[in-house]
Amino acid sequence: MASLLTAEDRAALSGHFADRVAFDEPLAPYTWWRIGGPADALVCVDSNADAAFVLRLCFKRRLPWFVLGLGSNVLVGDGGIRGLVLRLGGSFGELDVRDEGPVVAVAAGASVQLALLTAQAASKGALGVESLAGIPGSVGGALFMNAGTDREIGEFVREVWVHTLTKPDVHPVGVQYYYRHTTLARDAIVARVTLAFERGDPAAVRASMQERLVRRKRTQPVGQPNAGSCFRNPPGAKAGALIESVGAKGWRSGGAEVSALHANFIVNVANAKALDVTTLLARVRRAVRDACDVDLQLEVHLVGEFVA
Repeated sequence: MASLLTAEDRAALSGHFADRVAFDEPLAPYTWWRIGGPADALVCVDSNADAAFVLRLCFKRRLPWFVLGLGSNVLVGDGGIRGLVLRLGGSFGELDVRDEGPVVAVAAGASVQLALLTAQAASKGALGVESLAGIPGSVGGALFMNAGTDREIGEFVREVWVHTLTKPDVHPVGVQYYYRHTTLARDAIVARVTLAFERGDPAAVRASMQERLVRRKRTQPVGQPNAGSCFRNPPGAKAGALIESVGAKGWRSGGAEVSALHANFIVNVANAKALDVTTLLARVRRAVRDACDVDLQLEVHLVGEFVA
């Protein structure tokens, strides 16, 4: 696929980011599925100033961009992603967890691993943080998806700061939270968030979180490349149970396979391509619709160029 970047674009990016930008960089190593073609430019954004620079450049040059967090809930097409792919680091990885009376307060940059946040908050006795335990990905990605289990991250969020194309400098925004989505603009770059948890007994919270982690390891294919749950749970039902009911466990297309451990996971068992995964997603969705009269909705995001 032809790059959208001109020689002038490459010079501008190299001039600002130096060795923190790579051109025509394969994205498979940066995703949990280990799938994905090249980005026109993969840029390491380490500060608010970097983020503002990128957005001003994209506005001026009319370039698309995409923020790739830890790559845990995304399928990148085999043709890659045109424009700029941003990976947040530096100050976006800062995390502060502290006791504030009856509350455990958390200030986290968007690239903080959710696993690190939950571990530190649990050690302070943050009630409810165990509902986020074991969810792969970054704080920013969790925020966009309103990730969670019996409780969701949006319940605990107090403030959110972002960068946007029309307002590139970091600024606070109000956000509403729904099942697996929010009102955050898709082209916003989350900079940082603050959360607040009621404070309880640290030992009890840690024990509850450990129990959940053990259960996840027993029931989900954590040892194989995957992107987490592929489909959202429909009202009153579990996507995994519906998929299992149509006999989909073990279905395979190329190097991708519906997990024998949990039917709502597709695993990369043999150098799978994005086309292998999308073929399985379509087959599973069709089978559940035909047999159960339920139209499953994707939870995983498909981005980039999908080619045969």
